[in-house]
Amino acid sequence: MASTLSARERARRTTSGGGPRSAPAPLLVPALVGIAFLAVPVLGLLVRAPWGQAWEVLRAPATGEALRLSLWTSLVATGISLVVGVPLAWLLARARLPGLRLVRALVTLPLVLPPVVGGVALLLAFGRRGVVGQYLDQWFGLTLPFTPAAVVLAQTFVAMPFLVVTVEGALRTADRGLEEAAATLGATRTAVFRRVTLPLVGPSLVAGAVLCWARALGEFGATVTFAGSFPGRTQTMPVAVYQALERDPDAAILLSLVLLLVSVGVLVALRDRWLRTGAAP
Repeated sequence: MASTLSARERARRTTSGGGPRSAPAPLLVPALVGIAFLAVPVLGLLVRAPWGQAWEVLRAPATGEALRLSLWTSLVATGISLVVGVPLAWLLARARLPGLRLVRALVTLPLVLPPVVGGVALLLAFGRRGVVGQYLDQWFGLTLPFTPAAVVLAQTFVAMPFLVVTVEGALRTADRGLEEAAATLGATRTAVFRRVTLPLVGPSLVAGAVLCWARALGEFGATVTFAGSFPGRTQTMPVAVYQALERDPDAAILLSLVLLLVSVGVLVALRDRWLRTGAAP
């Protein structure tokens, strides 16, 4: 009996990752190729970076303005995505309403839509003569294109689906027994969502927010189309990198490294456990 239990325990540990496992060659080789494919471009940035010019480029006022703009707009875009995207993810995962397939298609559309096309769509929707923008201009005197608000809208449009898809998947696989138990004990729907559902999907929520923020931080196509590139106003770091690449490739490399370091720093600070969907905190 003891030997049987020990065998079962060994099997459980092996399948759950508790013991060492060696990867089969048919999986290991392609995996190593994938790692190399992702690592070589980053290595290229580090090797080719003109480190002697780093201080001069990084202390330039335009660099600081672009970085500050990228950081605060991407954070605002992430906040908007959380406020709007989490309820939308719940609706897609739990509601039984007609037309949800169409809604899900709309949510995932920005994932496959070329960013420039997204920028054109935003311009036609919120421009001064757009479907919504013309009324914003006539009724409130509000013009969105080529403003910092346009940067936030463009970033939210392309980044929010990452949050919605991640959280929806977590909600679909979450244990609903705890929610039902809380409802049985008299908790309201809002209380169940706030005190039970959100903690259950917490790691996935953090992972989705990080992916959303990273996508917003790196957004280029929709931003440059809908918000333009005005230094200190709408010129984000990706736009600054693109423009620097045309006139000063060395500066473009250093600006790219700034974005790389910011992104890596956030990922390291959050740690791997927060970025694995369903992991315990």
